[in-house]
Parts: sequence; structure tokens; C-alpha cells
Amino acid sequence: MLSVEEALSRILKAFDTLAPETISLNDGLGRVLASDLKARLTQPPSDVSAMDGYAVRATDIRKLPIELTVVGEAPAGGCYPKELLAGQAVRIFTGGPVPRGADTIIIQENTHQTDQIVLIKEGEKPGRYIRPAGLDFKEGETGLVKGTLLTARDLALAAAMNHPWLEVYRKPRVAILATGDEVVLPGQDIGPNQIVSSNTTALMAFVRECGGEPISLGIAPDDRDALARLARGAEGADLLLTTGGASVGDHDLVRSVLGEQGLELDFWRIAMRPGKPLIFGKLGKTPILGLPGNPVSTLVCAYIFARPALKKMTGQDPDNQQSETAVLEFSLEANDKRQDYLRASLSRNKEGQLSVTPFQKQDSSMLNLLKQANCLVIRPPFAPAAEKGTEVEIIRL
Repeated sequence: MLSVEEALSRILKAFDTLAPETISLNDGLGRVLASDLKARLTQPPSDVSAMDGYAVRATDIRKLPIELTVVGEAPAGGCYPKELLAGQAVRIFTGGPVPRGADTIIIQENTHQTDQIVLIKEGEKPGRYIRPAGLDFKEGETGLVKGTLLTARDLALAAAMNHPWLEVYRKPRVAILATGDEVVLPGQDIGPNQIVSSNTTALMAFVRECGGEPISLGIAPDDRDALARLARGAEGADLLLTTGGASVGDHDLVRSVLGEQGLELDFWRIAMRPGKPLIFGKLGKTPILGLPGNPVSTLVCAYIFARPALKKMTGQDPDNQQSETAVLEFSLEANDKRQDYLRASLSRNKEGQLSVTPFQKQDSSMLNLLKQANCLVIRPPFAPAAEKGTEVEIIRL
């Protein structure tokens, strides 16, 4: 059996970053930039007011109170076109350009206006409430770098930098094929010996969450011809994910049937729990990752192996699945030769430390426990027994 590290290394070598494409700014959420994004303008383009009030000359308000003549106004989107002279003030609004000659903003709460005269009751330091040109960014500055996973904040900045179009990496197309006579899709009639399949639903959501585009190929029964026919639907995909049929039973047909279709097998067993029977290879030009059928094993293996592959295809760092440490809330026995991923609850103890409580039951069919888990405790092969209070490695879900 391969170690998790060796298996992941082999998988990542099979994938390249996908080609860029150009999309609308409004479609950019969750996409990854394929090139640096530089500002196409300066923001703000000139000195502007940060408050509603009056633009004045600091030399005119050395002695207070004082009355100044209001000679015009500067709203956002407009301006006072002349130079401010001695004894004058301009009514200014938030975002309005500061007139030439003015160097101070007096907020309106500290004034009183009657007709064309404003009474300045309290002064202010020069430059206060003035946003200088280029305060946010200047034309030509890099605002977003290649490889950025775009959030709403990033898109706001891209819009402010005047980019209606973005160059991003193409979304990976991921075909998903469930297998087995025992499973049906949600809402279908359930036979006396069948269960509802959650794997297709989970993997389609998982692929979207990782920035991919899922393609459901349905459920292949335990029939060689049907499995081969449905698997051909993955042609042209960037990755084929199968679930079930990856073990060694008489009805586990994925490896043998796809072998007849030209599968170039790299490996099919991993020293991990859950998820030992995991297939990886190429079917034509399409990489295939054959996940175990138990739903917890399916999602844990997808998280450990498929997620980094999808990240690499979308131009992200595949190695940024950060692990942390937390102290155990109860003791664990020594581990065997397989790397364990224990579903667990992460919190903080009364000392403020991250503490983790692995669930007593770890059966790979129990989705309810996976839903309750917010992290996985990693137990390396042959890890010794760990007492309560021992630090262990965890990855957050």
C-alpha cells in the first residue's frame, strides 16, 4: 500500500494548470486570476473631501469665530472650477473635489450658514478630512496578483480599478460516476435491498466548492457493459471521479472494466483509513480517481486527494491545506500501519488552547458524524498511544 504522501505526489504530477479564459467581472466570484491586475486609473483621481462641510484656507481661520463668504459648492461628481481666494469658502460634500487654494475641511457640524455667509465656529488642522489623490491606489499599481482566489472584496477592487473583464483559469470539468446495484438517487424508488446514494450529490457540491464544473454521469449498475458505456461519458473531462467498485469483491468492477477500456493504472491501494481502496490512473487522456463507495471515505479521500488536484488545475497552490495542532480531550490507542483521519470536534478549552475530541465511532458509513465534525485528526502510521493533553495534528473541515 502506498503512503498518503506518495499517492498525493503521484496524483499531482498528472495535472497541469488549465489554460486561461476571459470572463465578465460579474462572473468572477470564486475564480482564480491568471495574471496580475493593475489599476487602470488613480483612485481618488484628485484630492477629495471625506466629509460634508466647507473647504477653506487654513490662513483664514486662525482666529475664531469668523465669517467667510460662500462662493460655490463642490458636490461628488462636480467641482468648484475657480481658485479659492482669501475670505472665501466652498460648500463641499463627501467625495467632492477640493478646490484649488483650499487646504482644510470644516465639518458642517462646526458651522452655521445664513444666505451666502458661513460662520466657522471651530477650526481644524490643515489636511484633516481630505483624501489625497491616489490614497487608495495609483494608475499602474498591482492591486491583485496572479493566483488570487477572487472574493467579493477582490471584485470590488477590480471594479474600482476599472476592469470590466478578467483573465482567469478555466474551471476543471469533472465527470462523476457512482456505481453499484445497491444505490439509487434521492427521490427514486428504493428496492428492498437498496439505499439512497449521497456520493453524487456530495461530490458535485465538493467540485463546485473547489472551483470546478461537475458533470453527473449517473449510477452504473454492477454490469460490465453498462459501466463501460457510462464511463465513456467522461471523454473530454479534466478528471473522472468514480465512487464504489474500487475494492476486491466480485462486484467491484471499476478497475477491471476500465482496464478493458484502456485504463493505465498507477495505483489502487492507500495506507489510510478511511479510504484504502483508491484507484488512480488515466483513461485515455482523462485522469481517473476511483474513490471508495462508503460516503465518509468518499468525501475524506476527495478532500485529501481531489482537492489539491483541482487547486493545481485552477492555478492555486495545491499544498496550502494547512494543518494545525490541538490537544486531545481523551486518550487514543497506538495506531497501526495505516494513516488515520479521525472525525472530531474542535473547540477551545478553558486555558484558551485549541482542543480536539475525536468521535468514539468512526464507521465510514456514518454521514451524520461527518456533518457534525469540524476537523480531522491525523494519526500517522504506527503512531504511539497518545494521552489526554497530547498535541496532535489536525486539518479543519
